[in-house]
Amino acid sequence: MEPDQSRAACALLYRHWSQGTRLEALPPELCPADRAEAYHIQACIEDFSQAPLFGWKIAATSLAGQRHIGVDGPLAGRLLAERVIEDGGVCHLGNNLMRVAELEYAFRMAGDLAPRDEAFSQDEVLARVATLHPAIELPDSRFEHFERAGLAQLIADNACAHRFVLGPASDADWCAMDLAVHPGRIFRDGMLAEQGVGSNVLGDPRIALTWLANELSRHGATLKAGQVVTTGTCVKPLAIAVGDRIEADLGILGRVSVTII
Repeated sequence: MEPDQSRAACALLYRHWSQGTRLEALPPELCPADRAEAYHIQACIEDFSQAPLFGWKIAATSLAGQRHIGVDGPLAGRLLAERVIEDGGVCHLGNNLMRVAELEYAFRMAGDLAPRDEAFSQDEVLARVATLHPAIELPDSRFEHFERAGLAQLIADNACAHRFVLGPASDADWCAMDLAVHPGRIFRDGMLAEQGVGSNVLGDPRIALTWLANELSRHGATLKAGQVVTTGTCVKPLAIAVGDRIEADLGILGRVSVTII
């Protein structure tokens, strides 16, 4: 795929994102043939943002998340600063097609991880983490039938990124904890709606973070200091509607909330 085709595909997807509209599929001449072409399309989305990249998301790190979008493994996407909501803020549901909220572990980086031939170890990645945060992701897709779009088109569609809520940095000694068994709960209007554990995120949120660092490295992107990585839902995606107040609770690791309007 030529660079101008990548830019055209991204512009088409971004226009639908901005307008809250959908498409069935990318035109054949703009459809990525593989994961690499899809990431080239996705990278162009940074040209539409007025701020530095806020961070990265991982879609489909749990079986529930994979079933939700019809894939069999994880994919990475970009978090745009303009799409981040303050903790306790509001999210306009609008024409959101997916209409779900996801409880996630998020990590803010303290140092860069630049592309290299050798894979990063989990210890190397964690050594460059500054803080851990509870987070809520509110995904969406620009495809009318996202569950049938396939992995490459979903990567091009920014891995179903939409809105994101970052909670406060945890003051717990999370490095000494077993995040794989740590529980997470998500509430709707004060009532427990879904619960899960960290192992639902590729076995452990730290494994997911390491996967993201290596996925970016394989495709020539740098995970930069200050950026946030949200690692995928540890609970079944929670259906949401206008008027819902959603609160995500990671126990001693913190809480984060958003109201849907």
